[in-house]
Amino acid sequence: MPVLVTGAAGFIGFHLIKTLLAAGHDVIGVDNINDYYDPTLKQARLEQLSANARFKFHKIDISDRPAVEVLAAEYRDITGIVHLASQAGVRYSLVNPYAYTQANVEGHLVLLEAARRMKNLEHFVYASSSSVYGANTKLPFAVTDRTDNPVSLYGATKKTMEVMSESYSRMWGMPLTGLRFFTVYGPWGRPDMAAFIFMRKILAGEPIPVFNNGDMQRDFTYVDDIVAGVAACLAKPPVATNAEPAHKIYNIGNNNSEPLMRFIGILEQELGRKAEMDLLPMQPGDVQATYADIDATRRDFGFEPTTPIDVGLPRLVVWYRDYYGV
Repeated sequence: MPVLVTGAAGFIGFHLIKTLLAAGHDVIGVDNINDYYDPTLKQARLEQLSANARFKFHKIDISDRPAVEVLAAEYRDITGIVHLASQAGVRYSLVNPYAYTQANVEGHLVLLEAARRMKNLEHFVYASSSSVYGANTKLPFAVTDRTDNPVSLYGATKKTMEVMSESYSRMWGMPLTGLRFFTVYGPWGRPDMAAFIFMRKILAGEPIPVFNNGDMQRDFTYVDDIVAGVAACLAKPPVATNAEPAHKIYNIGNNNSEPLMRFIGILEQELGRKAEMDLLPMQPGDVQATYADIDATRRDFGFEPTTPIDVGLPRLVVWYRDYYGV
């Protein structure tokens, strides 16, 4: 089963492709390797993947329609798509909003158009985000909750991807599944994420930024658990009924909302240093707490996260010290 994975040089894409290759799939990887964060980390991920002959990489921007059309024509036997490429980060959307509409909206449309012409396609899985829940204060977040009160452009573009997917499934009968990821962390992660910022600053003896004066909670989800959920979802495409199209939405999270201060405390313990904290107000686009209701994901895919932060963060610290030579 040849699978197209966008965002192949990214954090989740890298781990997913390793899993798919180990399961015997051929994988076509796509990434534009932009400089939103250090491209050398992306290249290091690709070097590992490229050691497997069943992995083929193409440097392509998913919003480049002619390039995506050429790729789709070359690989006519694609049966699965996992679309992970996007412009990530809530705070960066305050600085460069157009990057989000180009990658997350235009890029998604380009892929949907290419996918609907793939004769052998069985399932199109795409990454949404817990950010779609926006100003929702009900916890845990359930897929049946309203998502029409975004507090960030990033969340708004992810919601737009879901609505676009619903329309394409209704118009063209395409089997699509959107996965709302909750705060993914782990080895080979993104340097712009909180865990990496905290580790870097704690080791350098610099104060770490702690928003909302530390009164924050996140459903931190270890990358291996995320990948297990994505792989299980890919293998089980939705089926249309008389009432509903073949489009489903699921939460993929740890089903446990952890206080930010506990998260920092574990990092301090593993690094062997106390953090100096710069207590700051809530930032625009942020939310106080996230918490995933995964009942539907459990029911339909047997998804069960197995990695609490007490286990996942020590693994991350070991990798960080090794990779960065700290």
